[in-house]
Amino acid sequence: MNPSILDHPLVSERYFYPRNEAFENPFWVDCGDVKLSCYYRQEYPESKTIIFFHGNGEIVADYFDLFLSVFEQMGYNLFLAEYRGYSMSTGVPGLKTMLADVETIIKAVNLPPEKLVLFGRSIGSLYVVHGVHLFPDIAGLIIESGIAVLLERLLVRVHPQEIGITLEQMEKAVNEDFNHQEKLAGYKGSTLVLHAKHDSLVHYAHGQKLYDWAPEPKTIKIFEKGDHNDIMAVNAEEYFRLIYQFLTPLRGGAK
Repeated sequence: MNPSILDHPLVSERYFYPRNEAFENPFWVDCGDVKLSCYYRQEYPESKTIIFFHGNGEIVADYFDLFLSVFEQMGYNLFLAEYRGYSMSTGVPGLKTMLADVETIIKAVNLPPEKLVLFGRSIGSLYVVHGVHLFPDIAGLIIESGIAVLLERLLVRVHPQEIGITLEQMEKAVNEDFNHQEKLAGYKGSTLVLHAKHDSLVHYAHGQKLYDWAPEPKTIKIFEKGDHNDIMAVNAEEYFRLIYQFLTPLRGGAK
């Protein structure tokens, strides 16, 4: 990929909140200039594998206990994707650079798209939407607290003049690489959108837009309780019940 203003050091510094933490048995994904410390557990070789892209300020280790337990009980395998500069990964995060990592991560799982479900939370939504754009035959897409219009979130952190560009140039760069309406248009699988009505970081209108842009079949749930960072905890029972109901028809390969 060509250099992008979206990978400007100030954008990366303001937008990302990486944490470093070591964990046992990482699944290393070689992305050429960096290595990503992902995690993969495959207990059910014949079942679907869920590839999870976590939120900003989080790392894969935050999801070991809950996700490994929940998804194994449901009968699914779990791959926790990591970002550049997070956990034990090398490199520095960059909005556009990390798009290229998505294809490498998905291919590293070494399964046909029909055996995969992409699950993205918050900033992870940017990368799962790109994933189904690259692999439109992926069986399922789950977006929680997702970002529909990146420009809106970007302007909260960085003013275009700070990186020597105009608002129009920033808008053009975002539209070239993060046009989610365009990316979702060709997706052939099923979509589940989860968002909190009182999300104070990413307004629930983002979730509604992502739902509107996704082709059928699709489902949306706007929770009355919870905020951006506790939507899962506050709504745990219904949250995972909806995910289970979404995944069940995909188990046999149906979309």
